[in-house]
Amino acid sequence: MARGAAPAPGALLCALLWAAAAGDPGDNPAPGAFGHIYRGAVNISAERVYAFAYRSEPGQVDAVRVYVNSSSENLRYPVLFVVRQQKGVLSWQVPLIFRGLYQRTYNYQEVSRTLCPSEPTPETRPSDQIIFVDIASMAPFNIAYELLVTRLENFQLKTNKAFNFTASPSQPQYFLYKFPQDVESVIINVVSEAAYPCSVVSVQDIVCPVYDLDHNVEFNGVYQSMTKQAAITVQRKDFPGEQFFVVFVIKPEDYACGGSVPSSIHGNVNRTWNLQRTKNLQVTIVPSIKKSVYVQAMFFSFLSFLSFYLGSVVVAFVHYIRVQRKASAGRLCREHGSGMMTSSHPISASAPEGSSYGAIDESSSCGGRQLSSPEHRSPAGSNTDSSVEEESDFDTMPEIESDKNIIRTKVFLYLSDLSRKDRRIVSKKYKIYFCAFNNILSNVGHMMLGFLFLLIVLRRDILHRRAMAMKDIYTLDYGIPKHFGLFYAMGIALMMEGVLSACYHVCPNYSNFQFDTSFMYMIAGLCMLKLYQTRHPDINASACSAYASFAVVISLAVLGVVFGKNDMWFWVIFSMIHVLASLALSTQIYYMGRFKIDGPDSDMGIFRRAVMVLYTDCIQQCSRPMYMDRMVLLIVGNLVNWSFAVFGLVYRPRDFASYILGIFICNLLLYLAFYIIMKLRNSEKLLPIPMFCIVATAVVWAAALYFFFQTLSSWEETPAESREKNRPCILLGFFDDHDVWHFLSAAALFFSFLVLLTLDDDLDTMRRDKIPVF
Repeated sequence: MARGAAPAPGALLCALLWAAAAGDPGDNPAPGAFGHIYRGAVNISAERVYAFAYRSEPGQVDAVRVYVNSSSENLRYPVLFVVRQQKGVLSWQVPLIFRGLYQRTYNYQEVSRTLCPSEPTPETRPSDQIIFVDIASMAPFNIAYELLVTRLENFQLKTNKAFNFTASPSQPQYFLYKFPQDVESVIINVVSEAAYPCSVVSVQDIVCPVYDLDHNVEFNGVYQSMTKQAAITVQRKDFPGEQFFVVFVIKPEDYACGGSVPSSIHGNVNRTWNLQRTKNLQVTIVPSIKKSVYVQAMFFSFLSFLSFYLGSVVVAFVHYIRVQRKASAGRLCREHGSGMMTSSHPISASAPEGSSYGAIDESSSCGGRQLSSPEHRSPAGSNTDSSVEEESDFDTMPEIESDKNIIRTKVFLYLSDLSRKDRRIVSKKYKIYFCAFNNILSNVGHMMLGFLFLLIVLRRDILHRRAMAMKDIYTLDYGIPKHFGLFYAMGIALMMEGVLSACYHVCPNYSNFQFDTSFMYMIAGLCMLKLYQTRHPDINASACSAYASFAVVISLAVLGVVFGKNDMWFWVIFSMIHVLASLALSTQIYYMGRFKIDGPDSDMGIFRRAVMVLYTDCIQQCSRPMYMDRMVLLIVGNLVNWSFAVFGLVYRPRDFASYILGIFICNLLLYLAFYIIMKLRNSEKLLPIPMFCIVATAVVWAAALYFFFQTLSSWEETPAESREKNRPCILLGFFDDHDVWHFLSAAALFFSFLVLLTLDDDLDTMRRDKIPVF
């Protein structure tokens, strides 16, 4: 039979047998048998052609795999293999050459490829299929080869059934999957016990040829690199034929998966033969979660955080009942003791020295709470806020300007010394904090709890305004001055953290991780400002200064992302800035903002002033600093910050954003611990609500950090190495460990804010000139 003739289907096998009897290796194909190894030799004047025929059953997809081997290592004269099918041609050469990093070559003399399968026909009777395998070479001498053609029995993958197989760079594998009738989306799970060699899993449409080699696997469909595991979600609507190929390719090198070139082949750039890079893989295709699971997860998220709203309503209702009972008791007292009320001050001005702070003189009234005397009332129109909002107006202190230095440098300071400015001016000053934010949508946890915190702050703000409108002396002269601008800023920052976190998690990587951390810096900074403002309302940083500082920090974070990986000069400059900023801030805190390095008009005056201060405060009074508590805090704080600076300079951590965040969090925790210790040391109390918030904060943060350190991915590593850390979902079959971290961290931030909001509620009935400053 001459090549190219079209025999009748019934005479096909007879023709092939005749060609085999003729024994002509040139024009007539030799009939081949599946599963039989054929050995021969080819050269420039002799080629071989084999024909393999098989019968396909109706509705069945048949796949054929061709294995070839050549003993020749001569790259100038490779053996060429060409497989001709009904609708396509597939060709390759042996040795098969792969190129790696730096043009390093890897040569394989054993190659195995799966041919594009025949499509199922609607016919009701079997159909005959034929495959031709041409073997040729341009070598002037004989080159031996081996040929093996087999039919694949397990070519089609089944749902929920694991399938094991082996692949290598020169012997890729792919299989067919068809969507069941009731499945709209599936997940392809691939696992391997060994991390290396590096692999690629690809999902491709039913199109021939199939891209199943290292240099072309990324040309079609979607793919994932993998070490130990990979998972790809596939939807039925993306494949009109409701079926697809799952392709498995082993890469010749591991650098794409974070590995390195084997040391045994370093320097051998041109010839690396037959590396043993086989990998055992297991693939399982399972249906994706149903829509009901999505709905259930959404309801769980909303209901979880709505429970915080319910708890807040219960607390507010209990507080309302208590206020109403006190009001009823007050009215009853006035009815039975009319004419007994006096205008004397409710706090005894001549209280004994040993009496407790805030002791209330109850001798003249049954409730101990009385109306303020005229000298404590504000003028009639004094509660009207000024429309002028320049910072220079907010920070004016004309009535005590002459004695600022005297007051703020006293050894023992009380809150009244640092709350002398008009409350209307200071309130306007702190309102600027929350007007700097934008209110946009965020994820459920941070948005809902941030909004709830805003509602709680608003309620307190309204109650405070009502008390001010009634000229309540307890509001005017007692307790911590109420300024809510920073609290509003903290609530909106919590909401914005959800927005930025969502932006980061769209595609987590090293470059956009700073989006996730930017508002974390803001939250930590605002919390520290709020703690400091509590006892230092007159000298706290202005909004412009604070946000300018935050802008500098975020700019440094961006520079750290760009230059912080390997550039030593950046770490030297940043460490110097960190240490100098710590010293400058410590000086301002220690001297209550009254430290001025100035002197005579001569240029040397500033240096003489600095030497004088060092001599006075560090040598003359070295045995005991003037402000011991502040000195202890600042010494510990500087040691912590200098340790961070040295650590960064020595180790140069790659995750610069987390490094800065660690600095902020450590400083915040240090200051909060100092504040609580000093509060207890000065015989102040922790009421039940702030105590509950402190305990809840500690517990929830501990649980949140546990899930945070259950690392499920890492942008510091390659995608394949990152997928090694992936684990199944642990909550409702929908949320993983990191999702739980999001839930718990939002709740922990909410409780942390409540701690700052309620921490000093015990001081509401204490005179400000009895509240210590620390």
